[in-house]
Amino acid sequence: MNRRLRRIVMVALTAAALTTGCAAGAESPTPTATADASGSTVSGELTVYAAASLSGAFDEIGAAFTEANPGVDVSGVYDGSSTLVTQLREGAPADVFASADEANMQKLEDAAVDPTLFASNTLVIAVPTGNPGGVETLADLADVTTVLCAPEVPCGAASATLLSNAGVAVDAASLEQNVTAVLTKVAAGEADAGLVYATDVIDRDDVEVIVPDGAGEVVNHYPIAALSEAQNPAAAEAFVAFVLSDEGQRILADFGFGAP
Repeated sequence: MNRRLRRIVMVALTAAALTTGCAAGAESPTPTATADASGSTVSGELTVYAAASLSGAFDEIGAAFTEANPGVDVSGVYDGSSTLVTQLREGAPADVFASADEANMQKLEDAAVDPTLFASNTLVIAVPTGNPGGVETLADLADVTTVLCAPEVPCGAASATLLSNAGVAVDAASLEQNVTAVLTKVAAGEADAGLVYATDVIDRDDVEVIVPDGAGEVVNHYPIAALSEAQNPAAAEAFVAFVLSDEGQRILADFGFGAP
């Protein structure tokens, strides 16, 4: 684990948490721990559609949920939230959806049952090891090869807000459909910089991280919901409860996610 990188990222997440706390009155109800999240006797197949930034955390949550419920087989499908919403609206079979923002969850309307916020995230600048572009601030992104998430996905919408707040216009070399693709290009040296979620770089040793000014003011809040057309509604509800439980929240915190 890159301890220095983890400290840098935690600075960004702490700033985001403070900002979230100040604005808590405007947010949807936040999750509370469930008393018996792992005490159910659910079984069968469970398909979870989740934002790409949740892949590591949800893989671990899925394993912990399966350990508590041995009769359940959890399959995670990860991609940009807008891509997943499109698939769900076209009839893709899924039991649970977790989005990297509230806007994409709202697109599902009644298909999402009682969405609840469960985590938060913020953006950082990722650069290749050695920082060949000499990037120090958001303004520098206008002068180097920069990759961003596409505007229709949550990381892209957040990037646009962050750059707009800073008065910076960036002509991106490419617009990616999820944050994983942005980070992959930066780590491979195909770009001098990219805006990614803090959680995506917390344990990476192939990139360097800059926490830009204003990052704590642009916070993505993550909602989760069982789906009305779930093939396994009992397991879907139990999984959502597990994510909101103390154990689920601990795993999310271990992966760098902030409180909702």
